[in-house]
Amino acid sequence: MDTRPDPSATPASTPDPAASRKRKLLNMKEATILVVEDNVSNFVLMARMLAYLGIHCEWKTSGYEVVEYAHTLPRVDLILMDIRLPYEDGYEALRKIRTSLYKDIPVIAVTANASQDELNRARAAGFDGFVGKPLDPDRFPDQIRRMLHGEPVWEYS
Repeated sequence: MDTRPDPSATPASTPDPAASRKRKLLNMKEATILVVEDNVSNFVLMARMLAYLGIHCEWKTSGYEVVEYAHTLPRVDLILMDIRLPYEDGYEALRKIRTSLYKDIPVIAVTANASQDELNRARAAGFDGFVGKPLDPDRFPDQIRRMLHGEPVWEYS
């Protein structure tokens, strides 16, 4: 009797909580990205880079506003969430998003406290990706394209 594993069999894997949120966006110019950022300069930089890509963005300055505000938008394809926010951090805001009607929207952690430990914490918390600040204007457009096409982006340097 042969006890070797069948090479054609698919290995058992743990379910990916983000798998249901992976969607392909055919036309990025139809996308709406909600940027949750309390620093005006950081938001302006993101908004300009997104505008360069032809992507519409909306802005909120704190985590607690996200769930209440998101329902007023006709469409949200991606949320870029700063982790360090006033009143309620990005982790608490993510927990609320995941229990709301917007649980299927991909949420990417964006933080100046970029390290492997913070990336691991964000992954464990259920974020769909991670981008460290300062944002790299040469890499950011590609990161956004990948995110909107359902590809994982976990980068902190």
